[in-house]
Amino acid sequence: MPDESKTLVKVGAVSYSNTLPLLYGMRKMPVLQQMDLLTDYPSAVAEKLIAGTIDVGLVPVAVFHKVANAQIVGKYGIAAHGVVASVCIFSDVPMEQITHVMLDYQSRTSVALAQLLLKHFWKQPVELVAATLGFEQQIAGSTAAVVIGDRALSLQSKHAHVYDLAEAWLQWTGLPFVFAAWIANKPLPADFIQAFDEANALGMAHIPEIVATHPFPDYDLQYYFTQNIHYELTAEKMQGLQLFLQMLQQPENAASLLPASSKHSNF
Repeated sequence: MPDESKTLVKVGAVSYSNTLPLLYGMRKMPVLQQMDLLTDYPSAVAEKLIAGTIDVGLVPVAVFHKVANAQIVGKYGIAAHGVVASVCIFSDVPMEQITHVMLDYQSRTSVALAQLLLKHFWKQPVELVAATLGFEQQIAGSTAAVVIGDRALSLQSKHAHVYDLAEAWLQWTGLPFVFAAWIANKPLPADFIQAFDEANALGMAHIPEIVATHPFPDYDLQYYFTQNIHYELTAEKMQGLQLFLQMLQQPENAASLLPASSKHSNF
């Protein structure tokens, strides 16, 4: 149990399968005694961090500029270098025939990424529709949807066309994409950050055990954790993150911010 005699660091994590390797160590190492840990879907964790009801959260990076005193904690997060599988636009028709795109209510970063890609990469004019619970069942005809998390993994074989947003970002920019990072809204003790980072790292060495104890029939989690998701935020991933944050500040001029070495073809 957490040590109630000390002020606990309020930590918010995401309740998707992709956080299991990160949470594995937290639940097994002593740093848990310094934390009040909760889980929720990404945009809900982000709202708590922005409101100050938690101190650090694994949040969509799109909210970075909305968090007071925002600082990235440690060197782990949720990223991809190519196909991520859990953040996609699902459609029954090809991209050029899509007229409406429903936006996942559980997401912030993925919605912002989809908007950038639709406008500047695919160059497909669509009507964006705010979605609510159960919207995945409404994908039909020329209406597509941005779906994230475990629901996206379960939809991989359900629709004729799947547009992976991390793969499209790589094709557009030549860089990996960071979906979420541990972001704090206040300074945290250095010893806590070190212990927190070590806890994040522990799960990377126990992927087979994590997969064995969390059956997921719709997708191979061993492959997902080791090939689709990249957990360590390397220098190249941070470069991709900085570019995305710059694009969010200048969405109309996003294409002009592309690195000179990026791939400009959208096919």
